[in-house]
Amino acid sequence: MDQILTSLSGLGNFALYFISAIILLFVFKILYAFVTPHDEWKLVKQDKSAAAAIGFGGAMVGFSLALASAASNSTHLIDFIVWGAVALIAQLFAFALLRFTFMPKIAERISNNETSAGIMLAAMSIAVGLLNAACMSY
Repeated sequence: MDQILTSLSGLGNFALYFISAIILLFVFKILYAFVTPHDEWKLVKQDKSAAAAIGFGGAMVGFSLALASAASNSTHLIDFIVWGAVALIAQLFAFALLRFTFMPKIAERISNNETSAGIMLAAMSIAVGLLNAACMSY
């Protein structure tokens, strides 16, 4: 019984980090939808757009990768939240970079349900999330 209680001694910290991560993920979703000129939720829910679902899903995965690294490398909750905010900014910057340089018509292509555009957006978001996560291993 003591081993179980010892194992569960970190449950409070787990809950704090997990709830904070879910909040950061929700904030990312809102800000990502704000900076993209297309309405992901409408495209996914109403229009059943595969391109939007792939692109937005990749953005969420990419941000989650960086957030996971922030959680595992942080020294305390505030440290985690600060680095989570850094991850959020980096992911949003990556979308802006893609949109205004490499693929200026990405939003239009996703609105037109071009799956290839959704895949490229997802791949870029996940790649940036991996790099973001690796750079947080301080």
